[in-house]
Amino acid sequence: MFDWLGIRKGLPLWWSYRLNRGIKEDVAHIFEGIAHTRTEILRSWVTSYWANLDRLLEQLTESLPVSSDKLSRDEEHIGRLLFAAQKNGADLSEIFILNETATVIHSTYPTHKGREYDTESLLYKGLEEARKGDKCLFGPYSDPLTLQIGPSTSPFHDAMTLTFIVPIMENGIWKGALCGRVPNDVLGDLIQRESGHVYPDSGDNYLFMAKPVLNKQIAPGTALSRSRFEDLTFTHGDNLKDGVRTDYGIVAVKQHTELELIFTDPATGQLHPGVAGTIAKGNNLFVEFPGYSDYRHISVIGKGVTFQLPHCPDVWGMMCEGDLEEVYRIRSIDWKLFSLQLRFILGFILLSAAGFWLLNGHVSNVIGAACLAGGSLLYGIIGANLFRQKGSKPIVKQLSQINKFIRLNAEGSGDLTQRLKVQEFAGDETQELAKWINNMIDSLEGIMLQVKQAAAEVQVSQERMNESTGSTEQSTGRMSTQIHNMIRSLRGQLKDIDIAKDVTQNMSGTLRELEEKASGQIAVAQDEVGRIGDKMNHISAKVAETNRAIQTFLQTTQEIPKLLQVIEEISAQTNLLSLNASIEAARVGEHGKGFAVVAGEIRKLADLTKKSTTEINETIEQIERHANEAFISMEEGTQVVLEGTQIVAAASEILSSANAHDTMKTQVVEEVVALMEKVAGVSKENRHISAEVESTVQELLQDMLHVRQTTGDVGAITESLLQLVNQFHLTESRVR
Repeated sequence: MFDWLGIRKGLPLWWSYRLNRGIKEDVAHIFEGIAHTRTEILRSWVTSYWANLDRLLEQLTESLPVSSDKLSRDEEHIGRLLFAAQKNGADLSEIFILNETATVIHSTYPTHKGREYDTESLLYKGLEEARKGDKCLFGPYSDPLTLQIGPSTSPFHDAMTLTFIVPIMENGIWKGALCGRVPNDVLGDLIQRESGHVYPDSGDNYLFMAKPVLNKQIAPGTALSRSRFEDLTFTHGDNLKDGVRTDYGIVAVKQHTELELIFTDPATGQLHPGVAGTIAKGNNLFVEFPGYSDYRHISVIGKGVTFQLPHCPDVWGMMCEGDLEEVYRIRSIDWKLFSLQLRFILGFILLSAAGFWLLNGHVSNVIGAACLAGGSLLYGIIGANLFRQKGSKPIVKQLSQINKFIRLNAEGSGDLTQRLKVQEFAGDETQELAKWINNMIDSLEGIMLQVKQAAAEVQVSQERMNESTGSTEQSTGRMSTQIHNMIRSLRGQLKDIDIAKDVTQNMSGTLRELEEKASGQIAVAQDEVGRIGDKMNHISAKVAETNRAIQTFLQTTQEIPKLLQVIEEISAQTNLLSLNASIEAARVGEHGKGFAVVAGEIRKLADLTKKSTTEINETIEQIERHANEAFISMEEGTQVVLEGTQIVAAASEILSSANAHDTMKTQVVEEVVALMEKVAGVSKENRHISAEVESTVQELLQDMLHVRQTTGDVGAITESLLQLVNQFHLTESRVR
């Protein structure tokens, strides 16, 4: 019946459970609500921080494109963006940027700059996911730098770290990452809310690894959040820092609850049923006796769930637990009053028995009746007083405390830092009411703090927007003046374009007239050039004939020397014959004198012939030389005639080309005219657009004025909201 608890521990717990078994359904709803609320808090928190980093990355890439080197150069501008994003995300202890080599190039913690995350670093696994283009919520893991940087919002602080990693991509290529560091103790604050615990003595919400996907080195059942590490709030006043005492030894951690503690049952060494059942089923509820043993070997009940946070590859689990002893140890007001009534009835029975004994002959009836009446009166007074002191008065006192506490806060100027002292209430419905009121006030204080922080941020943003609006208004005014001057200049240019169009049209008409005249003149010139070409062709033919005649003459003159050579030979023979005749005449004597005279004449004739032949040769050589010169001159003349013919042909082509070029010029002018007409059409449209731009700028100035007025209204509303929130006294050190 008492299972692993044994009778000594199990009987009191069983009795409490039996007395309050009617609240079992409420207990189930309580733990269901706690688990659901805490899970949604975690998801909302993670989503908001992803959104914060996404906005920061958008601002970075808009002002400094990733493809440029500015991402590693503009220190001041990037620093302002990082610090502004860190201020909006209060839980962030650092924001830093990695380049392609996973080296820190920007950080809100300057000492971190220059560090390279190589394959040996713990963060490298998360960066591997980012290199694929996916966001990654990596952790928890131990990083001494987190301890060095210091806490962000949690009153507890150690080296355990959670990192948001947003990849910086360009055309699908990893260029680096934007990272946000969060001390992991923030998770414990998100799910614990110590001051608002429904079960302040034992209530504990903690995270554990359910299914490791990225962090496979973390075994299932390993703690992922701080589990009441330093606060002495457990039922037996123990904590994990000093050591939790069990019958099987002391359970303690050295530095961090996270990763050091595995939720096992000391009696078996196996994962305790709550964690094991949650991992197996994904959703597990224990609210009945005898509960299950936790790592303290104490009977607990509660709700276990598994979930996956946005962009976290691992599946986490969360246990929302309370000691069965605390949950079911309520003693109802009804039971208290009923027990008083039982005592009163028992006393009345005893009093009735004593009266019956007195009236049964032991005293006279008068005296017995008087004694009975007096005793009844006294017993009634004592009973009424007892009912008042033990029943209604404590209840009224406790309800008065609750009433006063609620009234102070209901008036709108209450102290939300105060809580009802639950331990001063009896273990009945008033104590439960006090617990839930504390829980409600704790939630309200968290909401009011968030509202106050949001209002303060809105006020700062409104002031910045007001400054920006003023600057923008001035810039818009200057822009309006410049646009007005530009439009005036543009209108002047448009007038010049209209004049140019008219001039171009006039020039087109003039060019057409010139083209017509030039075409006629070119036609006449082409006819003349044609006739000149014919003449040149005729001259070329005559020169060719002359060349042929000279060549024939030269050939004839070349035959004359041959004939003269024959004559010279005949003359030489004649001269020889005349010499022989003279010799013979001299030998004959007187009879040969006449013959001698004839021979002498013949010799003279031969000499004369020889002389004439020589002169003829010389003359022929001169004729041949002059003929050659004439031939060369005629060849040159022929060449000149050919060149003249070519020049005439070229002139004809030039005239034809000139005519074609004039046609092209006309086409170009026509195209220019068409273009000018288009420009004129665009100029008309530009006139309309310029008027619209001028009107738009005026509307923009009016809008900027309205924005300034609206900004003033927002500032007034924010100031009013802050005044309302400041009516409540809040714990300034608390962020939630």
